Amino acid sequence: MTETTNRQQTDIDRLAEAHLDAVLELSPMTATYMGVPGRTDEIDDLSIDGLRAHADLNARTLTALDGLEPVDDVDKVTVAAMHERLSLEIEGIERTVAGQDPTELNVIACPVQTVRDIFDIMPKETAQDWGVITARLRAVGPAFEQYAAALAHSAGHGCLSPRRQVERVAAQCADQAGDGSTYDALLTEAQGQSAQLREELATAVEEAKTAFGTLGSYLTDEILPQAPESDAAGVERYRLASRHFLGAEVDFAETYAWGLEEVARIDAMMQETAQAIRPGASVKEAIAVLDADPAYQLHGTDALRAWMQGKADEVIADLADHHFDIPEPLREIGCMIAPSQTGGVYYTGPSEDFARPGRMWWSVPKGVTEFTTWRELTTVYHEGVPGHHLQIAQTVYRAELLNRWRRMASWTSGHGEGWALYAEWLMADLGYMDDPGNRMGLLDGQALRATRVVLDIGIHCGLDAPDEVGGGAWTYDKAWEFLNNHTNMEEAFARFELDRYLGWPGQAPAYKIGERLWLQLRDQVREAEGDAFDLKAFHRRALDVGGVGLDTLRQAVLGEL
Repeated sequence: MTETTNRQQTDIDRLAEAHLDAVLELSPMTATYMGVPGRTDEIDDLSIDGLRAHADLNARTLTALDGLEPVDDVDKVTVAAMHERLSLEIEGIERTVAGQDPTELNVIACPVQTVRDIFDIMPKETAQDWGVITARLRAVGPAFEQYAAALAHSAGHGCLSPRRQVERVAAQCADQAGDGSTYDALLTEAQGQSAQLREELATAVEEAKTAFGTLGSYLTDEILPQAPESDAAGVERYRLASRHFLGAEVDFAETYAWGLEEVARIDAMMQETAQAIRPGASVKEAIAVLDADPAYQLHGTDALRAWMQGKADEVIADLADHHFDIPEPLREIGCMIAPSQTGGVYYTGPSEDFARPGRMWWSVPKGVTEFTTWRELTTVYHEGVPGHHLQIAQTVYRAELLNRWRRMASWTSGHGEGWALYAEWLMADLGYMDDPGNRMGLLDGQALRATRVVLDIGIHCGLDAPDEVGGGAWTYDKAWEFLNNHTNMEEAFARFELDRYLGWPGQAPAYKIGERLWLQLRDQVREAEGDAFDLKAFHRRALDVGGVGLDTLRQAVLGEL
């Protein structure tokens, strides 16, 4: 991709930005995630008609795009990226509308979780902010009625998510409807507001909790009896999902075999690292040593937040101007404890004007007060710098080069999560993970990501399980055994992880496969440039393309568009 500064906006840029404006009009929740003003007191239309509206918008944009000619390399990438992303979205929506694929229902990325989590990141400084939150809480009930109708549409076509997902999501709804709901945290956060505002907020919280309870009952009473037992998506559905999450096509049999090789390779490195922690120790024994070591312990969420903020700030200061170009606005990152208590760690990008900085969120599970830094340092690098914060915030910052759709809305899991895993290994290459405990944390995370490749592809595409779990067809018990053979997690977290793979086909492998494709691209550029190859320049050049699909990224960086 040619470096361009002070670039004049083109017709293709204007179309892309008009498309983004139309997306935000259809999706006020997306506007909230982006930090863009809009109808942030509303919930998206979760009905089948709402899906159709997005497909119709995409089709109109693609028709208009076909009538425009690119004027430079930036335009060529925009055209390729929009065709790839919008066409895949249309295909997925059309399959759902036709009853070939189910309305999205899974334990991690369906309306139940997005409606739950959106309140974490909403502004809460003023009475007006709390008024917006109160209004959005009251919109939960009508939105879930739309969602229930969409599920009924899928049921009418005999195409629903697996029984296991329905059961787990119904349980999530029950949690949100009961005492200790994450919505109750809003009442605590609003303690400094007026009595009238808090009273209105409390009423709205109860309305939202009731909506979750009603949806949970609907799932249990109406959807569960019709849900299929099999967890497998099948090759046809999986192929579309994999393309969506990677922006690239891969050979599933070859990638499955590579995943098994990666699991074995990382296992061996973990065994080697265990010897540096305590000679003669197994991996699990070495992990027990690390967990008991006071040097790696943090007590309480305040200590966790302060530690991750310190580490995030430290690495920005170390890497800026040496290994990466880090513009000044990107040198601020907020490290937050999320009000909800769901157990996830995630990143939210900055607002377009950087008034809201990029933020790393730790949603600490209920009752958890003890943390070990050896497990989490690699997560700071993954979510912060040089991971998601550098990648996403730098894209947002490049207003002189990229249109708003490219900067704010073009995201592909394989690109984003693949870069974040690449960033973790890069920090090891730079010497930040030489401590045996921290290196074990890096490898433990990598083992999980490699295991995902095997489980996700194997289960959903019907490939034979490895001999270590008995071979033959994958079952839940075989998957559970394989996961526990190669990862080190508490049972509740591991059960959730496995449920995630079963219910969200193609997403979890995108981390490790994306990393593989990033590494392949770096090797291609190094081979092409020979002695002139500069790693810092490669990173800047690749990140300036933005969050496009991985095939588009490769073509852009290699000048093949």
